[in-house]
Amino acid sequence: MRQLGYLLAVIAVMGMAFWAYRENYRTQARIAEMSRVRGEISDLRERLGLLRAEWAYLNRPERLRELVDLNFERLLLIPLTPEQFVAIPQVAWPDPADALPDPEAEDVLTGAGEPLPGTPAGAVVPRPPSRPKGE
Repeated sequence: MRQLGYLLAVIAVMGMAFWAYRENYRTQARIAEMSRVRGEISDLRERLGLLRAEWAYLNRPERLRELVDLNFERLLLIPLTPEQFVAIPQVAWPDPADALPDPEAEDVLTGAGEPLPGTPAGAVVPRPPSRPKGE
Protein backbone atom coordinates (compact mmCIF):
# COMPACT_ATOMS: atom_id res chain seq x y z
CA MET A 1 0.00 0.00 0.00
CA ARG A 2 2.86 2.29 0.81
CA GLN A 3 4.37 1.67 -2.65
CA LEU A 4 1.08 2.67 -4.30
CA GLY A 5 1.16 5.94 -2.35
CA TYR A 6 4.73 6.60 -3.49
CA LEU A 7 3.81 5.81 -7.07
CA LEU A 8 0.84 8.19 -6.97
CA ALA A 9 3.01 10.90 -5.41
CA VAL A 10 5.68 10.48 -8.11
CA ILE A 11 3.02 10.63 -10.85
CA ALA A 12 1.51 13.75 -9.23
CA VAL A 13 4.94 15.43 -9.03
CA MET A 14 5.66 14.56 -12.68
CA GLY A 15 2.25 15.92 -13.70
CA MET A 16 2.86 19.13 -11.80
CA ALA A 17 6.33 19.47 -13.33
CA PHE A 18 4.87 19.00 -16.82
CA TRP A 19 2.15 21.59 -16.07
CA ALA A 20 4.74 24.08 -14.71
CA TYR A 21 6.95 23.53 -17.78
CA ARG A 22 4.03 24.27 -20.17
CA GLU A 23 2.90 27.31 -18.17
CA ASN A 24 6.44 28.68 -18.18
CA TYR A 25 6.61 28.53 -21.99
CA ARG A 26 3.11 29.99 -22.36
CA THR A 27 4.09 32.86 -20.08
CA GLN A 28 7.28 33.51 -22.03
CA ALA A 29 5.30 33.50 -25.30
CA ARG A 30 2.80 36.02 -23.86
CA ILE A 31 5.62 38.23 -22.59
CA ALA A 32 7.22 38.19 -26.05
CA GLU A 33 3.85 39.00 -27.65
CA MET A 34 3.29 41.90 -25.24
CA SER A 35 6.76 43.21 -25.99
CA ARG A 36 5.99 43.07 -29.72
CA VAL A 37 2.65 44.86 -29.22
CA ARG A 38 4.30 47.56 -27.09
CA GLY A 39 6.90 48.09 -29.81
CA GLU A 40 4.15 48.33 -32.43
CA ILE A 41 2.27 50.88 -30.29
CA SER A 42 5.47 52.88 -29.90
CA ASP A 43 6.02 52.85 -33.67
CA LEU A 44 2.43 53.92 -34.31
CA ARG A 45 2.71 56.77 -31.79
CA GLU A 46 5.90 57.93 -33.46
CA ARG A 47 4.19 57.79 -36.87
CA LEU A 48 1.19 59.70 -35.48
CA GLY A 49 3.50 62.41 -34.16
CA LEU A 50 5.16 62.61 -37.56
CA LEU A 51 1.80 62.87 -39.32
CA ARG A 52 0.64 65.59 -36.93
CA ALA A 53 3.83 67.56 -37.56
CA GLU A 54 3.38 67.16 -41.32
CA TRP A 55 -0.28 68.25 -41.06
CA ALA A 56 0.74 71.33 -39.08
CA TYR A 57 3.43 72.12 -41.65
CA LEU A 58 1.00 71.79 -44.57
CA ASN A 59 -1.67 73.91 -42.85
CA ARG A 60 0.52 76.93 -42.14
CA PRO A 61 -1.56 80.07 -42.76
CA GLU A 62 1.10 81.68 -44.98
CA ARG A 63 1.28 78.53 -47.16
CA LEU A 64 -2.51 78.34 -47.47
CA ARG A 65 -2.68 82.05 -48.31
CA GLU A 66 -0.08 81.46 -51.01
CA LEU A 67 -2.11 78.57 -52.44
CA VAL A 68 -5.26 80.68 -52.44
CA ASP A 69 -3.43 83.42 -54.34
CA LEU A 70 -2.03 80.94 -56.87
CA ASN A 71 -5.42 79.30 -57.53
CA PHE A 72 -7.67 82.34 -57.23
CA GLU A 73 -8.93 82.31 -60.83
CA ARG A 74 -9.68 78.60 -60.81
CA LEU A 75 -11.14 78.19 -57.29
CA LEU A 76 -12.46 81.72 -56.68
CA LEU A 77 -11.46 81.52 -53.01
CA ILE A 78 -11.49 84.67 -50.94
CA PRO A 79 -9.92 85.16 -47.50
CA LEU A 80 -12.17 85.01 -44.46
CA THR A 81 -12.78 88.25 -42.63
CA PRO A 82 -14.31 88.84 -39.18
CA GLU A 83 -17.33 90.48 -40.82
CA GLN A 84 -18.31 87.12 -42.34
CA PHE A 85 -19.09 85.65 -38.91
CA VAL A 86 -22.30 86.31 -36.97
CA ALA A 87 -23.58 85.60 -33.49
CA ILE A 88 -25.87 82.59 -33.00
CA PRO A 89 -29.03 84.68 -32.44
CA GLN A 90 -28.51 86.23 -35.90
CA VAL A 91 -28.76 82.85 -37.68
CA ALA A 92 -32.03 82.34 -39.58
CA TRP A 93 -33.20 78.96 -38.28
CA PRO A 94 -36.00 77.08 -40.10
CA ASP A 95 -39.45 77.19 -38.55
CA PRO A 96 -40.06 73.98 -36.54
CA ALA A 97 -43.68 73.88 -37.74
CA ASP A 98 -42.39 73.38 -41.31
CA ALA A 99 -40.51 70.26 -40.24
CA LEU A 100 -43.63 68.47 -38.92
CA PRO A 101 -45.22 65.95 -41.30
CA ASP A 102 -48.60 66.67 -42.80
CA PRO A 103 -51.16 64.64 -40.77
CA GLU A 104 -53.37 64.18 -43.86
CA ALA A 105 -50.55 62.86 -46.02
CA GLU A 106 -50.44 59.09 -46.48
CA ASP A 107 -47.51 57.26 -44.92
CA VAL A 108 -45.03 56.06 -47.54
CA LEU A 109 -44.60 52.68 -45.86
CA THR A 110 -48.26 51.89 -45.23
CA GLY A 111 -50.06 53.99 -47.84
CA ALA A 112 -51.71 52.39 -50.84
CA GLY A 113 -51.96 54.94 -53.60
CA GLU A 114 -52.51 54.31 -57.29
CA PRO A 115 -49.69 52.29 -58.85
CA LEU A 116 -47.83 53.95 -61.69
CA PRO A 117 -47.67 52.25 -65.09
CA GLY A 118 -44.84 49.72 -65.07
CA THR A 119 -44.84 49.42 -61.27
CA PRO A 120 -44.58 45.79 -60.09
CA ALA A 121 -47.70 44.25 -58.60
CA GLY A 122 -47.95 44.73 -54.86
CA ALA A 123 -45.67 47.81 -54.82
CA VAL A 124 -46.76 50.50 -52.39
CA VAL A 125 -46.99 53.96 -53.95
CA PRO A 126 -47.79 56.96 -51.75
CA ARG A 127 -50.60 59.34 -52.64
CA PRO A 128 -49.62 62.89 -53.43
CA PRO A 129 -50.50 65.29 -50.59
CA SER A 130 -54.00 66.67 -50.83
CA ARG A 131 -54.51 70.36 -51.50
CA PRO A 132 -55.82 72.55 -48.71
CA LYS A 133 -59.54 73.23 -48.87
CA GLY A 134 -60.47 76.48 -50.59
CA GLU A 135 -57.95 76.34 -53.43
